[in-house]
Amino acid sequence: MRYLASPAQLRASLVRWSLFTIPLVLGLGFLSGRSAGSGPSNPWFAALVKPATFPPPATFGIVWSVLYLLMGLALAMILAARGAPGRPGAVAAFVVQLLLNLSWSPVFFALHRMMIAQGIILAMIPLVALTIFLFWRVRPAAAWLLVPYLAWICFAAFLNFQFIQLNPDADGAAVPQSTVHIDFGQG
Repeated sequence: MRYLASPAQLRASLVRWSLFTIPLVLGLGFLSGRSAGSGPSNPWFAALVKPATFPPPATFGIVWSVLYLLMGLALAMILAARGAPGRPGAVAAFVVQLLLNLSWSPVFFALHRMMIAQGIILAMIPLVALTIFLFWRVRPAAAWLLVPYLAWICFAAFLNFQFIQLNPDADGAAVPQSTVHIDFGQG
């Protein structure tokens, strides 16, 4: 005999998954950015010419926190849909696009490889679109939670492209060295 979960059991499952996936996705995003030295305090990034469309730096922390929260919740909704057709493929697509997402900051900010970062983000766009499609087949509400993420990475791809155009010599460049040199001598 096959049993269906009650609405209360379904809500409890979603809450349990959310308590795992939201901190996980937020934490991984934070670690990726932090380990790469992303942001305005990065000396290499600070030296770049910024496009006119570049938002205030505080915007990125706020937007990415909200997006990672939405991504974690969307994933929880899919994971809570136990037995739903298409669930394994939807989860796999999410993991692949998340791994690409997490690789972007180290490539851009730590390795200073703007062209490779552009390739990563351009690969993310169809993968996120595929993830949205696969999530839609399992839980349409989960798919809608990823739409702002897709919009943001499209904008981020445009920004990345503008950084490449405005800073053609910065791709792969070393961090600018300080002009102050202190020689302690060998004495």
